[in-house]
Amino acid sequence: MKRALAFLVAAAFTAASPALAQPAADSAAIKATALDYIEGWYQGNAERMERAVHPDLAKRIVNTNERGRSALGHQSAMTLVQSTRRGGGKETPAAQQRTGVRILDIFQNTASVRVDAGSWVDYMHIAKWNGRWVIINVLWENQSPP
Repeated sequence: MKRALAFLVAAAFTAASPALAQPAADSAAIKATALDYIEGWYQGNAERMERAVHPDLAKRIVNTNERGRSALGHQSAMTLVQSTRRGGGKETPAAQQRTGVRILDIFQNTASVRVDAGSWVDYMHIAKWNGRWVIINVLWENQSPP
């Protein structure tokens, strides 16, 4: 009886190990994508940025004017890559460059990720596209001054 139970437990772990390995590989790839995005921005490395984002990326922010009216600010993948190439992120002082990546959820071929950057937070939707993880959407918010 002990032998049969040991066999069943070993079989269960063996059958489960491929399923456990895939999320770990996906988690590493998702984090690498988010780091290509934020580190690429700070480094002015357009190749890293371009590798991280889907060509149809939408990066948005809700801006509120002095009268309390909201407007949606929008950047495309091309705008973001070109801004990176021009070195926009290099203007952030090194002491303020943060690259905290937190995977909030992974479900099959989609993930939600939070990046705590210099003075803003990015919420990302990342998807597996043709075998690699890319950023599809970013909704961001500036942090309020202390």
